[in-house]
Amino acid sequence: MTDHALSAPAERGTLSSYIYNPTVRAIFFQILTALLTVIFVIWVTGNTAENLARSGTASGFDFLDSRAGFDIGQSMIEYSSDSTYGRALLVGFLNTILVAVTGIITATIVGFIIGIGRLSGNWLIARLCTVYVEVFRNIPVLLVIFFWYSGVLSTLPQVRESLELPFGMFLNNRGLAIPKPSWGDGSIVLPIAFGVAIVAAIVMARWAKARQAATGQQFPVGWASLGLIVGLPVLAFAAVGWPLSFSFPELGRFNLTGGAVLGPEFVALYLALSFYTASFIAETIRAGIRGVAKGQSEASAALGLQPSQATRLVVVPQAMRIIIPPLTSQYLNLTKNSSLAAAIGFPDLVATGGTTLNQTGQAVEVVSIWMVVYLSISLATSVFMNWFNARMALVER
Repeated sequence: MTDHALSAPAERGTLSSYIYNPTVRAIFFQILTALLTVIFVIWVTGNTAENLARSGTASGFDFLDSRAGFDIGQSMIEYSSDSTYGRALLVGFLNTILVAVTGIITATIVGFIIGIGRLSGNWLIARLCTVYVEVFRNIPVLLVIFFWYSGVLSTLPQVRESLELPFGMFLNNRGLAIPKPSWGDGSIVLPIAFGVAIVAAIVMARWAKARQAATGQQFPVGWASLGLIVGLPVLAFAAVGWPLSFSFPELGRFNLTGGAVLGPEFVALYLALSFYTASFIAETIRAGIRGVAKGQSEASAALGLQPSQATRLVVVPQAMRIIIPPLTSQYLNLTKNSSLAAAIGFPDLVATGGTTLNQTGQAVEVVSIWMVVYLSISLATSVFMNWFNARMALVER
């Protein structure tokens, strides 16, 4: 037998070993996927550039410095029709953040209450919480927004017949009129004192935890932290002479003067997203608490803890490691659902961007801004919640 005949099976065996080698195949498919992705991106980029050139549309972000020429109903910063498109998009971005932050806070509070209420031993409370969850969870969020906007807020009385609320507020079909704060010289001490108080509360909480681990003695961290976070800014503000005044809304014969107005679009969007998302958060809370072994509650009762104490000190801290991951998804959903604001005319990022797109024709650039902003918000939320989840995770000794 010749050497060539002997080497052929060996070569086929070597080739087969490469083909069926999991490492080699994994590298091959990764390289293939990367090449296909690059080809696809090049094709999309070339096709987009060709279409823009054919339509005579100039690409780039220079339009952001041009005059916008349209007004915005609600803005957290100074804005007029003479402002630039870039500032208009900034106004929309800040409105989106406002809806997301306030909605997340409210949805979390309501969701925790409803979720724990569903586990209540009181039959009526448990059933009412169940009805709340089933109703809001099975209705499209857009219909919930329309319900608050067209079915509730639009039926409120006109301005001349405004409902007078506590703290100098008025409610009518044009929105909620609230006192407008006016900050004076020295107001900067308030955020500084607040930041110092938060740092002090964190340091105190760590000290109390180490003290309890060493001696077994508990320290009222909650009340002490609340005292720091509230008391220190108040004392600092008092020390500089209370540089804060309020302009209260006043009801005239035909209109309200003074104060600030939260338009019905914001109120409807805020309430709809908060109550809708709270129904999903409530189920997350209930599932997390159910995921804690029943023996933990029995052991708490054996130690003499009341049911409320057992829930607060034993069950909920252990349930948080189950609750936080799906809770993150609900926060992301609420933020992204805020883009439905355009349906009722609230000037969020999508609404202001849509007006900008219609007036400038810069579709690629505006859509890119939308994608980058929502992606950045989502990633920032995920990073924070992952950090919080790591802090809440149970550590085995």
